[in-house]
Amino acid sequence: MSLSPEQASLYVESQGQQIHLRHIRASNVNKDAIVTPIFMVHGAIENGRIFYTESGKGLACFLAKQGFDVYVMDMRGRGKSKPTMSASSDYGQFETINQDIPACIDFIFERSRQPMHLICHSWGGVLLASLLIRHPHYLDKVRSNVCFGTKRSIYRRSFEKWFKVNLVWNRFAPMMAKRHGFFDAKRLGIGADSESKMSLDECIAWVNKGPWIDPRDGFDYGSAAEHTHWPPTWHLTGIKDLVLGYRGDVQRFIDECRNENAKFSLLSKQNGNMVDYDHNDILTHRLAVDDHFPVLLNWLKQH
Repeated sequence: MSLSPEQASLYVESQGQQIHLRHIRASNVNKDAIVTPIFMVHGAIENGRIFYTESGKGLACFLAKQGFDVYVMDMRGRGKSKPTMSASSDYGQFETINQDIPACIDFIFERSRQPMHLICHSWGGVLLASLLIRHPHYLDKVRSNVCFGTKRSIYRRSFEKWFKVNLVWNRFAPMMAKRHGFFDAKRLGIGADSESKMSLDECIAWVNKGPWIDPRDGFDYGSAAEHTHWPPTWHLTGIKDLVLGYRGDVQRFIDECRNENAKFSLLSKQNGNMVDYDHNDILTHRLAVDDHFPVLLNWLKQH
């Protein structure tokens, strides 16, 4: 039986905020050894725990056991980042793209002295892509980019989409954020963590069909993507993910990024997987460690 990897909490200073990075590393790796780093970014109303457990489960722990140096981000105000979100949290995804993610990448690069793999879930992939488009010098610090269930705009039509997106995300969430100053999704049983009012508003502006333009300063990500030299990229989603990472919307995001060489995989029993995966269990299902995690491991080693 393999030992659980060692875990520690690190903090990165970003504009007065303490961004939490969960550092996960195999216990049998020399602490002074230079190990290939992986940086993981979660999605909306989530935190970094989508990638790991303290008992050693999850994708982050799996990859750490295979010898990678893994860093899992908690976005500003979420997870163990400080201070926790409140009604006075006047920041959004603009700060995540332009301040917090860059600060974390710089921190990891300074420690590891080599480029890193990026792994993201859901909306985290949109924020990472936005960073690489807007600040292309960070591409020199990236080996590859892996996205689980990442889409930007949702074109899929269904009752589930109407309920989860049109009703809950576009109407109920802003109403609650206006009332309390932020969207406390965890307390309401809707998500794993909170979302600031500004972040929620900026996310809604992109989820609804329309151009990929920054609502804060008008930067045109869609046009700038045409000049982005993407690293090796792999998009994965589950066949039962019918709204938040629907395969058609994932493909539209790939096309919107102008990433002609991106690989796309639909995880399903029909395609040889053990499970018909959905939006979250693509990372958390107990069989994933014996299913697509080893395939991802081999792909990372190739890059």
